[in-house]
Amino acid sequence: MNICRHLASRLAVAALSGCVGLVVHAQGLAPTPGAVAAQALNQLTLSASASIEVPMDELSVTLAVVREAADAATVQAQMSQVLEAALGEARKHARPGELEVRTGSFSLNPRYAPPPARPAPGYTPSIIGWQGRAELHLEGRDQRTVASLAGRLAGMSVARVGHSLSKQARERAEAQTTREAISRFRERAQSYAEQFGLRTFAVLQVQVGMDGGPAPLAEARGMVLRAAAMPMADVPLPVEAGRATVSSTVSGNIQMVP
Repeated sequence: MNICRHLASRLAVAALSGCVGLVVHAQGLAPTPGAVAAQALNQLTLSASASIEVPMDELSVTLAVVREAADAATVQAQMSQVLEAALGEARKHARPGELEVRTGSFSLNPRYAPPPARPAPGYTPSIIGWQGRAELHLEGRDQRTVASLAGRLAGMSVARVGHSLSKQARERAEAQTTREAISRFRERAQSYAEQFGLRTFAVLQVQVGMDGGPAPLAEARGMVLRAAAMPMADVPLPVEAGRATVSSTVSGNIQMVP
């Protein structure tokens, strides 16, 4: 019995020693509270932004032709004739970036007779005609030529007019506002560090965002449905581009350094 108790006691001590060793080892891997505090010491979150207004340098005009007839084939033929003639004229002036030409939607829809006051069971509305609509888009940085061309394409009327920034103008504006926003971010970070009695700062994390703003759109409502009866006169389309605001924002975390 004494021998058994002695062996059991030795085994318990050995097991306890092993457990203590594991606990000490695990505690050695865990970060100390002081280390965690040091990592978060003197950290600050801030942001800075910059914006400029630039003239919108790109004009887009959507032209449309509308036709009606008793059968779909006649409507399609009439629209195709007008669209092909306008497209052929527009292609003569097309230049990459300055004036781009492309076709838009081309649709045919039936026109139904008015239903009777009391439709009979199984009543099916009858088709009394067809209406079609086809679009042609002009867009580019040569706004004078786009506006002039839009006013002299026979058989087509203005459906929509819009202004926007070209890719080149937007990229230039974004580069400028980003530089200014980064400079303001650094100036603000340095100012805060000095106000807290520290020497400088280190950037821990930063994000840059840009916003060009929506391009305004002016619609010439009601003109499309009168295109067949009222072709456009051979005069330039009066337009005024206006300006767009481009903004950049820089935000992030810094650590102020003694």
